[in-house]
Amino acid sequence: MSSPAFAFLDASALIYLVEAGEPFAARVRRELGALLESAPSTAVALSRLTWLECRIRPLREGDTQVLAAFDAFFARPDIVWVELDAQVVELATAIRALARLKTPDALQAACCLQLGPAHHFVTGDAAFRKVKGLNVRLLK
Repeated sequence: MSSPAFAFLDASALIYLVEAGEPFAARVRRELGALLESAPSTAVALSRLTWLECRIRPLREGDTQVLAAFDAFFARPDIVWVELDAQVVELATAIRALARLKTPDALQAACCLQLGPAHHFVTGDAAFRKVKGLNVRLLK
C-alpha cells in the first residue's frame, strides 16, 4: 500500500489561486491538475503559517470579499493541516541554518517535509529548491 500524496501549497501559490490573478492562478490550477492526474488521491495540505500569511493583506486593507474567499478555502473539510509544533520548529531551524532561507520559508518547508516522501511543495519561489529532500513544484 502506497503512502498518500500531498500537494502542500505555499502561501504564494494559495494567494495566486484564491485571488485569481492571471496568469498565476492558471499556473496553480495547471500544477494541481497535473498532480491529481498522476495521483488522483492527492490531498491539499497547508500550514497555519499559510493561513496567517494569506489573511494579512485583506485584513489590513479591509477587503472583506478576499478575506471571505480565503476563509471559505480554509474551511474546506478536505484540507490537511500541518501544525507548527516543536518538531517542525526544530527542522525549520536546521533548514534555516543550512539552506539560508528566511524563517517563514524554513517553517513552510519543514511543515511540508512532515508529510513524508509523497509530498509536492507548490510555490512561486525558486529559493525552496535549496532545501534537501523538498519536492518543489515551481509555478512557471
